[in-house]
Amino acid sequence: MRALPLILLLAACQPGGPPTEAQVDATRGAALFAQDCAECHGADGTGGVGPDLTGLGRGDAFPLMRVMAQIDGLGRHGDPDAVMPEFGARGMGDTVIVEHEGLGTPVPADLLALATYLRTIQR
Repeated sequence: MRALPLILLLAACQPGGPPTEAQVDATRGAALFAQDCAECHGADGTGGVGPDLTGLGRGDAFPLMRVMAQIDGLGRHGDPDAVMPEFGARGMGDTVIVEHEGLGTPVPADLLALATYLRTIQR
């Protein structure tokens, strides 16, 4: 856990400061989705080559942390059978602190934007 304070310190030193969670919106996520995800998941997220993403929150609250882990590639690193790219490996923007269950977690802004967009397309 020594890396967390260093990450927070680096984020605080960025010019103009890092974006806040409230400043990361679905509009940016929609643009990223169109650019990086629509080819496999369809323009509206209902599938295609990849799975339908419009039912991720069925019956429960939207699984934000699980969705971000999947996009990032956490848990799939180096898996030769993984079909989806590890988007976190290429860098996903400034760090944003996301509050979840009373803990602040540093998350790349573009990762949060994608997850925020996916939350908006749930049926």
